[in-house]
Amino acid sequence: MEYPNLLPRFLKYVKVNSRSDEHAKRFPSTEREERFQKNVIMKDLEQVGLSDIHYNQKSGCVVAEVPSNVDYKVPVMGFLAHCDTADFNSENIKPQIHKNYDGKSKIQLGDSDIYLDPKIFPHLKNYKGQTIITASGDTLLGGDDKCGVSELITFAEYLLKHPEIKHGKIRLAFTPDEEIGTGAEHFDVKDFGADFAFTVDGEAPGKLDWGTFSAAQFSLDIQGVDVHPAQAKGQMINAIQVGINFQNQLPQDEVPEHTDGLQGFYHLMNFQGTVDHAHLDYIIRNFKRDGLEKRKNLVKNIVAKMNKEFGTDRLKLKMWDQYYNMADELKKHMDVVNLARKAYKAEGLTINEDPVRGGTDGSQLTYMGLPCPNIFAGEENMHGRYEYTVLESMYKVVDVMLKMAEINAEENK
Repeated sequence: MEYPNLLPRFLKYVKVNSRSDEHAKRFPSTEREERFQKNVIMKDLEQVGLSDIHYNQKSGCVVAEVPSNVDYKVPVMGFLAHCDTADFNSENIKPQIHKNYDGKSKIQLGDSDIYLDPKIFPHLKNYKGQTIITASGDTLLGGDDKCGVSELITFAEYLLKHPEIKHGKIRLAFTPDEEIGTGAEHFDVKDFGADFAFTVDGEAPGKLDWGTFSAAQFSLDIQGVDVHPAQAKGQMINAIQVGINFQNQLPQDEVPEHTDGLQGFYHLMNFQGTVDHAHLDYIIRNFKRDGLEKRKNLVKNIVAKMNKEFGTDRLKLKMWDQYYNMADELKKHMDVVNLARKAYKAEGLTINEDPVRGGTDGSQLTYMGLPCPNIFAGEENMHGRYEYTVLESMYKVVDVMLKMAEINAEENK
């Protein structure tokens, strides 16, 4: 089904810079996120006619409700989408619309010399005859997750205009700081008031995520000894070289660029340093909790060994867990996953349940007592200039959400 307000809504949202900032000391991490939520999202929810629209300062979320239109009790279903965008240029986004894509040509991004090439991005071939939306080559698009934001509001708008679709109470949340992994930890499950929920933040039609990585992060601060190179022998300790030596003791093939499927990895994301001091930031990923612990222990053992060789704690390690594989908890709530499966099948979709090589807010929310798988949103090539989305995929998301609401009410009659 086509939804005429979906595309204009999406184009309006992506033009607003709502990028989060992992280095910020405030919550939500940026004022621009909060302005987008309060000045844009809340006003649009009011225009659509939703109930109980409010901004929860504790959770940094805009919350709204679609009231039930049945006279019996139905488990309260929720949907969530995050309002922030990733760590890439998000200023002056100029979305480009490419109608009736031929399925084989390169797509020029604005006036730049940058192209989406189906030889490099073969998923493009799946969208022959459809409408591709990109940025202009120097920014991301922001479909992650303004696809989801647009779809949630379009879904609610359609339900209110079509009371013949019977449904229970539905709660919506528009969340901050998903991209920096800190938004969900503030989420107010009680205020949200749903029995179960779905994040709408996935990829192509048919993708259903209820298994994720388990994740940890660590940083290393290395104190060197900086002396003049002419007198360095036996005295200098080059913090940069110590960092290199640490990196070289990790499994060299267990990195993102050499792993896929169910393989975990160590990922060096940042390395800054001088002879005097170096700082390294890593993430660790594994689908199994014991596998994550083994990776964490390897890091700790390497640090301990190197410090013992130096005779002092020259390497300072800080390590913390980020989230866990939500499949371990969702196995207790397969009725929630099955609801999504039924809706996907009713809409003619082939279901892809491969565990997602990442995490979602649902990873944390599930462990906070809100079972929360993730459904697709139509996002592709997220977090960079090659990001795109497909209008027909976004339509299909709304179709699936409507079907989920209908099935939830019907099965609980």
